[in-house]
Amino acid sequence: MYDEDDLASIRDAREEWEAETLDPALDRHGERKERFATVSNLDVDRLYTPADVADLDYLDDLGFPGEEPFTRGVYPTMYRGRTWTMRQFAGFGTATETNERFHYLIDEGQTGLSTAFDMPTLMGKDSDDPLTDGEVGKEGVAVDTLRDMEILFEGIDVGEVSTSFTINPSAPVIYAMYVAIADQQGVPREELRGTLQNDMLKEFIAQKEWVIPPEPSLDLVTDVIEFAAAETPKFNPVSVSGYHIREAGSTAIQELAFTLADGFAYVEDALDRGMAVDEFAPQLSFFFNCHNSFFEEIAKFRAARRIYARLMDEWYDADAAASKQLKFHTQTAGQSLTAQQPLNNVARVTIQALAGVLGGTQSLHTNSFDEALALPGEKAVRVALRTQQIIAEESGAADIVDPMGGSFAVEALTDETERKTLEYLAEIREMGDGSMREGVLTALERGYFHREIQEASYEYQERVESGEEVVVGVNRFTIEEDTRPDILKVDETVEERQRDRLADVKNERDDEAVADALARIEDAVDAGENTMPAMIEAVKAYATMGEIMRVFEEAHGSYEEEIGMA
Repeated sequence: MYDEDDLASIRDAREEWEAETLDPALDRHGERKERFATVSNLDVDRLYTPADVADLDYLDDLGFPGEEPFTRGVYPTMYRGRTWTMRQFAGFGTATETNERFHYLIDEGQTGLSTAFDMPTLMGKDSDDPLTDGEVGKEGVAVDTLRDMEILFEGIDVGEVSTSFTINPSAPVIYAMYVAIADQQGVPREELRGTLQNDMLKEFIAQKEWVIPPEPSLDLVTDVIEFAAAETPKFNPVSVSGYHIREAGSTAIQELAFTLADGFAYVEDALDRGMAVDEFAPQLSFFFNCHNSFFEEIAKFRAARRIYARLMDEWYDADAAASKQLKFHTQTAGQSLTAQQPLNNVARVTIQALAGVLGGTQSLHTNSFDEALALPGEKAVRVALRTQQIIAEESGAADIVDPMGGSFAVEALTDETERKTLEYLAEIREMGDGSMREGVLTALERGYFHREIQEASYEYQERVESGEEVVVGVNRFTIEEDTRPDILKVDETVEERQRDRLADVKNERDDEAVADALARIEDAVDAGENTMPAMIEAVKAYATMGEIMRVFEEAHGSYEEEIGMA
C-alpha cells in the first residue's frame, strides 16, 4: 500500500528520531515498565508506522464496508444506518419474574431480549428432579414445559422482538418451545428473529455443560441448523461462542481460533448432511468476549471477519456474500469484573463496550457492575444499558464506519492476530487430516483445548500475582471498604412455586399424547432423521424438558458415563 521509497524514508526518519529524540528522553525518564503487553500477553510496540503494515494491500486486506473481506464491517453504513442491538441478559426465578424484567427492559429502551436459564434447565432436568434441589430459578429462569414459555412471553409479540437464548445441551427443546409460541401467537415462522446459542463443541472445550457425547451432540446442533434453514430463515440456529472459552482463561487469539474451528466444524457437519453451504451459512452467528485490552479486542474482531470471509470461500466454496459475513454478538468480560470496589466495573464495561462498537459488533451485552457479587439488580442493569445508549447517542463512535481502520497500530495488531489464529486453525485441521470437524473432535479427545487454555490462564494469573498485570482495586489502588451494593436475591419460595406449576401441567395434560410424541422423537433418532419436527409436537403436548432430553440420553448414553465421571 506504500511506495518502497517512502517506506525507506520513514525507516530512516524513525532511526533518526530514536537517536535524537527518543534515546535522550529514555535516559532522562525511562518508561513505566520494561515491557508493555496486552491482556493476552502480546507485545505492544512503542510506536507503529507505515513500515509495520508495509505488506498491507488496501483492497484485498481492507476493502470497503459491506464488501469482502469485510474487515471494515459487514454492512456498508454500519451504525449510521441502525445501531447495534442492545441486549441485557435477563432471567431469574420463575417465568413470571423474568417476564416482568423483560417488560422493564423493553420500557427502558432495550432493542433485544437475552434469556438466562437456571442450571436445571441448562442441563435438561425438570424442576422436580431430586438433582435440582436448591438450584431452581437461582442463576436464571426455570423452564420445564411450554407453559413456562407461554408465561415468559406473555404480552410480548415474538414477531416484533429479537430474542437470544443462552442455552446449549437442551437448546433444541427451547427452540422447539419458541417455535410453538410463534405458532400459538399466529406469527409466521419465517418472521421469527433471534439467536440460539446451541454451541455444544464450546461446551466440551470450556463451559462443561453436557448431557450426551460430542458426536450425537453435534448431530442435534445440525438438526436445528437444518430445520431453521427451512422454517425460520431469520433466526440464527447456533451462536458459535468464544465468550466462554475466553472466560475459561484463554488468550484473545485462542478465543478466536478455537471459536472459528468450532464454526467450521458445524459447517462441515451440515455439508456432510447434504445441505448447500449458501443454504445455511447466512444464518450462522458468533459470540465473542470483549476484554480490557482496547486495541487488541478491536483487532480481534476485524481479523475474525477477514479470516472467516476468506476461508468460507477457499475451503467451502461459499458464493453468497451473506455466507461469508461473520456476524457476531459481543458481551463484555465477566472475568474482568471485580467484587472489590465494584463501581470500578462501570469504567471497565464502558471501555470494553466501546471496543466492541469500534470492532463492528452486531449486538452487545454490557455486564452490570454488581455481577461479581450476584444476579444484577435493576439499578445496575439500567446503568449497563445506559452505557450502550451513551456510546450510541453521545460519543460519536457510531457515526464513522470503522474509525480505527488505517491506524498503523490497529492494522498491525489485526495482521498479527490473523497470522497467529491461522496457525492454530492449521494445527487443529491437521489433527483431522484436513477435516476441521474431525480435527475438533480429535482435539477434544486429546485434551488439546484444555491444555492450551490452562497454560494461558496460569500465565495470566502469575502476571497478576507478580503485579505485572495490574487489576485496579485488587492488586493495586486497594482500599479498606465494605461497599457491597444492594443485590438481587431470588425468593426462596421460587422452587416450590415452580414445582407446583410443573405438577399442575402434568395433571392437566394428555399423558397418552405425551407418550406418543416422545415415541416419535425416539423413532426419528433411530431412523437418523431430523428430530426437530417431533420435538415441536412434543412440547405442544406439554412434554417436559427432562422427558424429552431423556430420550436422547437413553439413545446415546451419558457423556459423564462415557468419560468415567458418573
